[in-house]
Amino acid sequence: MTISPGKLSDPAVGAFVTAVNAHDKDAFLALLTPDATMSDDGSDRDLHEWIDREIFDSGGHMDVQKESDGGRSLIVGYRNDTWGEMRTAWRFDVTPGGMISRFETGQA
Repeated sequence: MTISPGKLSDPAVGAFVTAVNAHDKDAFLALLTPDATMSDDGSDRDLHEWIDREIFDSGGHMDVQKESDGGRSLIVGYRNDTWGEMRTAWRFDVTPGGMISRFETGQA
């Protein structure tokens, strides 16, 4: 069973999932603070290079299976054209103003 982005507890995280699944890079970037950071499997990555490679240039798609921590931690069936489908964990730091300042992902 998947959770639709509009049903996620944190609106910024829901908008993040919506932007990924719509392949809307402008909407995605609008959700991030100017100094946003990210990590993949515990290693910090160049955010713009990573999102191009892993999301926007490879047809990334998130099927949210579970949320916790007020919607800021997700278990996701993630797929893209490079890696196929895998079970991943995502964690988000959201500012009081509703912007994402950091996200971390990795295999779950």
